[in-house]
Amino acid sequence: MRKFNIRKVLDGLTAVSSSASAAAAQQQQAGARESDIPETLQSEHFQLCKTVRHGFPYQPSALAFDPVQKILAIGTQTGALRLFGRPGVECYCQHDSGAAVIQLQFLINEGALVSALADDTLHLWNLRQKRPAILHSLKFNRERIMFCHLPFQSKWLYVGTERGNIHIVNVESFTLSGYVIMWNKAIELSSKSHPGPIVHISDNPMDEGKLLIGFESGTVVLWDLKSKKADYRYTHDEAIHSVAWHHEGKQFICSHSDGTLTIWNVKSPTKPFQTITPHGKQLKDGKKPEPCKPILKVEYKTTRAGEPFIILSGGLSYDTVGRRPCLTVMHGKSTAVLEMDYSIVDFLTLCETPYPNDFQEPYAVVVLLEKDLVLIDLAQNGYPIFENPYPLTIHESPVTCCEYFADCPVDLIPALYSVGARQKRQGYSKKEWPISGGNWGLITQSYPEIIITGHADGSIKFWDASAITLQVLYKLKTAKVFEKSRNKDDRPNTDIVDEDPYAIQIISWCPESRMLCIAGVSAHVIIYRFSKQEVTTEVIPMLEVRLLYEINDVETPDGEQVPPLPTPGTGSNPQSIVPQSHPSTSSSSSDGLRDNVPCLKVKNSPLKQSPGYQIELVIQLVWVSGEPPQQITSLAVNSAYGLVVFGNCNGIAMVDYLQKTVLLNLGTIELYGSNDPYRREPRSPRKTRQPSGAGLCDINEGTVVPEDRCKSPTSAKMSRKLSLPTELKPDLDIKDNSFSRSRSSSVTSIDKESREAISALHFCETFTRKADTSPSPCLWVGTTLGTVLVIGLNLPPGGEQRLLQPVIVSPSGTILRLKGAILRMAFLDTTGSLVPPAHEPWREHNVPEDKDEKDKSKKRRPVSVSPSSSQEISENQYAVICSEKQAKVISLPSQNCIYKQNITETSFVLRGDIVALSNSICLACFCANGHIMTFSLPSLRPLLDVYYLPLTNMRIARTFCFTNNGQALYLVSPTEIQRLTYSQETCENLQEMLGELFTPVETPEAPNRGFFKGLFGGGAQSLDREELFGESASGKASRSLAQHIPGPGGIEGVKGAASGVVGELARARLALDERGQKLGELEEKTAAMLYSADSFSKHAHEMMLKYKDKKWYQF
Repeated sequence: MRKFNIRKVLDGLTAVSSSASAAAAQQQQAGARESDIPETLQSEHFQLCKTVRHGFPYQPSALAFDPVQKILAIGTQTGALRLFGRPGVECYCQHDSGAAVIQLQFLINEGALVSALADDTLHLWNLRQKRPAILHSLKFNRERIMFCHLPFQSKWLYVGTERGNIHIVNVESFTLSGYVIMWNKAIELSSKSHPGPIVHISDNPMDEGKLLIGFESGTVVLWDLKSKKADYRYTHDEAIHSVAWHHEGKQFICSHSDGTLTIWNVKSPTKPFQTITPHGKQLKDGKKPEPCKPILKVEYKTTRAGEPFIILSGGLSYDTVGRRPCLTVMHGKSTAVLEMDYSIVDFLTLCETPYPNDFQEPYAVVVLLEKDLVLIDLAQNGYPIFENPYPLTIHESPVTCCEYFADCPVDLIPALYSVGARQKRQGYSKKEWPISGGNWGLITQSYPEIIITGHADGSIKFWDASAITLQVLYKLKTAKVFEKSRNKDDRPNTDIVDEDPYAIQIISWCPESRMLCIAGVSAHVIIYRFSKQEVTTEVIPMLEVRLLYEINDVETPDGEQVPPLPTPGTGSNPQSIVPQSHPSTSSSSSDGLRDNVPCLKVKNSPLKQSPGYQIELVIQLVWVSGEPPQQITSLAVNSAYGLVVFGNCNGIAMVDYLQKTVLLNLGTIELYGSNDPYRREPRSPRKTRQPSGAGLCDINEGTVVPEDRCKSPTSAKMSRKLSLPTELKPDLDIKDNSFSRSRSSSVTSIDKESREAISALHFCETFTRKADTSPSPCLWVGTTLGTVLVIGLNLPPGGEQRLLQPVIVSPSGTILRLKGAILRMAFLDTTGSLVPPAHEPWREHNVPEDKDEKDKSKKRRPVSVSPSSSQEISENQYAVICSEKQAKVISLPSQNCIYKQNITETSFVLRGDIVALSNSICLACFCANGHIMTFSLPSLRPLLDVYYLPLTNMRIARTFCFTNNGQALYLVSPTEIQRLTYSQETCENLQEMLGELFTPVETPEAPNRGFFKGLFGGGAQSLDREELFGESASGKASRSLAQHIPGPGGIEGVKGAASGVVGELARARLALDERGQKLGELEEKTAAMLYSADSFSKHAHEMMLKYKDKKWYQF
């Protein structure tokens, strides 16, 4: 007898309780008698870590761009930081505090970034490592940060505060300088009141010693840093939102709260040189134009060849009610108003040069919207947008469910890509995407991965997710098969949901045969076949199914109710394709209640179907005596059998999609026949319409803004994962109370026992009864009360006979019991390998077959790629069944439970998947208490138990899924997918797979000053900031003002990284030189020059100190 030791679970992780361990050990010893399958997976094969995050940054709040490295950074209201380089190079970081990011500033071409947060902290991020880390932080204690400015190639960061003061931070050491510009010194007697918070700081492009300071109230001050006094003060009676310089440093432009722009000459502070109201109606008699909405930001960019660009957001007139947010581009005499789909958070103009004192030559504008990122090409007529290569459209319609498939057939991604390529929009800019920094990582994973997302508008998107990237392949619109109601009053059946009647609830997909089946919120199921040919379907094939919950329903119209336990031979139900005219849509029963009516109306005109997924059959549940159909809770399709099956809290229906007939239509109770273990009262449907269940997207996000919620009420039982056992509901009453908010669902409004929903379905070829000597096709059905029932399938031979003879369906009488609702079932062969459901290989259906092919198809048998296909009769199989509470492994055909594992006592499993990993298989579970666990198969030894994240909302419950090779994902926010791995091997390879954000690039040469400008002093004036802001000149800052916090930085950060602005790179080169590593001649010369300059400055400083106190005559 083989004895299994329960290995200790990874150090520091939650262990299984001792009693459960003891019980499991006994179970395993008993099981070893029936199965002696060697297991290769051990605890050391598992490790949990996040890999990548895809999608649009949720609730964005700040934007920055490095014009040399060509990297874009976006900060969010939840403290997240997303960095984008060339397509495929993305990175996600998170500030621990979770405070909103208010501003981002790159240290241009240094591989570093400063972030300013709403909790008055500054952080320096090192981007020279694959996973950026914080090197330093600075927490302001007495002042609130409002605006930051870091001049190009400077190490001194100006920080403006709410009180109107400016502090200066050394970004190398992240310490405060003693030099402070106080608000009262800046404005002196020019204003009697406080000028308000600082909204702008920038240095004059031609003179670094002059700082332009904008106060909210409308005052602007040009401050001389050396003399520590204001040169000019410009006052305006309208509040200022932003300020921008002309590159020559002689003019600047301000945007105001009344929709005006004022252009000022630096040396004429009394009044603006020009006032423009871009969207104001010019009134006669020379009166001022009517005030407009505030211009929130303005940028002033010059070109060598033509007029400057003035680009602004906001400023529309007040009478443009309902108009979408706009970006205005003013160029010479032309003004272009570009409408956006969402409100503008921020925008930046991308220019050819990083130097502020050169012609800017703008070529694009990047616009950060509330839910999108748009790049506008300024160089082409009409300002077309660039085609966005990042996967930022996950949330185009809210995601309602998703599935993840790793290790798919290799021809799938090219097939989906080829049909998806035809769907692309036209009219984009012809130029390359301008955000092109960074380098791709190494591809160490070679298997194809596909993510499928279902959406509230009925669309389905297929994504290529191979090698930690994400790219949309193909989009399918399932709603186009239905008639759209013209207006609210025109709804034919007052759908069972108020909004989003086409929302996708469940996706069942067979990658090998490419058959796709979806269940939607209006109790509809659509089966799709993949084709590369375009077809026009004259009549859309459809079936209507009357699925009842009651035992003695004598008055059933149409005789559609199949008697309990039909005898073999009563398979094919007398129900054919509903004719094109849809007569049922106006039916009502004798007492005037709606009856026999589906929730949606299928189009009765011919439907043109593009290459890709094409409708094979539409199935709809109908109203019964005034009660709407209940939403579908489980779904399965099998291409080898030509069958689809689905269930809800009323019962189960099976359809032969080849013959377009209903094979089975039973109430859940009738499935048991005489074996029903529960005492139940027969019930008739209630005569009143009930509200439908909890919202798919109506998820309370806790602190999230209400706009995020879409009001689409959908399943009370999202594929069962959403219906929670009653005794556990208090467990989830977190502050947002997201579970109990749902409208009274059909499940909770009737006592639990009487409404047993179908929660899991699995087609397989296995032993249906104890006495069976060979496996046969069957369907395993799991319910919310923990029952597993087996239905036998008798399939006609293949070829033409399959379309002529009926499929015979007969419940086998086999019943198995577990604690908690059944979530997942799978089958192992005698060697412990997974037995996949039988499937047919994909072939093109829209091309007529020749005679040889027809003969082949007659002989074609369903494919099962399992090692068990050559089993001898005496060999057995193992059923793996996972419920909300426990997992069992049952030997077949004996039906003995050989292993059992109580997964959780106090919580419940939300998702369980049987997955392949390291040439073996395991059971992976995600619990509502936040634990991710894996168990070996077949012995169910615990291998991993990590507390990952608590179930804080229904979105995580609805979208979490595991797949093969240690991959998993969930929707971390309404717009983003978080991928993670539980494989030790993937965790080890992750560093190599991640892209590089920083790549060594030469900084462009500074603009040439020109002979005359040099001669007459018209060029840019430089400033020794060290002399002004260093400790020796300005003293130390007050300790209580800000507190320095060293960052974790990471080892990589300490070794290679950029504390280094400006001189740091040269010092690193010098160090390399000292270690005897050869560098290029140019680099050696640069290093030597910088070194000599450094030593010269040191000697000069020593000389100055030596003679500092001597009078001139003592020399």
